[in-house]
Amino acid sequence: MILIVDMNWKKDSLGFYEFVLPIVTIAETLDNCMVKHYLEVTNEDLSRCDRVILSGTALKDAATLSQPEKFPWVKETEKPVLGICAGMETIGVVFGMRLIKCLEIGMTQINTLKENPLFSGEFKAYSLHSYCVESSADFEVWAKSAKCIQIIKHKIKPIYGVLFHPEVRNPELIKCFIQLNNKGSP
Repeated sequence: MILIVDMNWKKDSLGFYEFVLPIVTIAETLDNCMVKHYLEVTNEDLSRCDRVILSGTALKDAATLSQPEKFPWVKETEKPVLGICAGMETIGVVFGMRLIKCLEIGMTQINTLKENPLFSGEFKAYSLHSYCVESSADFEVWAKSAKCIQIIKHKIKPIYGVLFHPEVRNPELIKCFIQLNNKGSP
């Protein structure tokens, strides 16, 4: 079971249809899905799932970035977690990473820095963000654009972040994440 966390500022916002539902459409081809708003995620939800995907949000929706206390489970879980856009930024804030301004809207060239099980080479992705994370001792940087860090992976845990929106242009990345074992290997 995949827990997809709606990171939008409120439950049932219009952002659900743009940022959450496309992830569900991709993920449900591989496994059962459960969708919860970030304010409603319980320990029982986390124990029932095999992995977690944190959705992106609208460009000006930064609600989760000021509420890291709502995500203690991100640090505690041993299950694979994929944060998309605001999901990646939230992971960064939870782990004490600094956010820096980085506006990218539209198609962005992504350059892989490290071989990994989710993607390879250079590719174009759809970006829609105002911030990015600064590098950290806890995370490896797997890819960058000309402006900022685009993909991170926790050095020990199977926690991943992508700043772009794979649900728009690169659905294979979400599928690869779902197919990883719980240790983060294919």
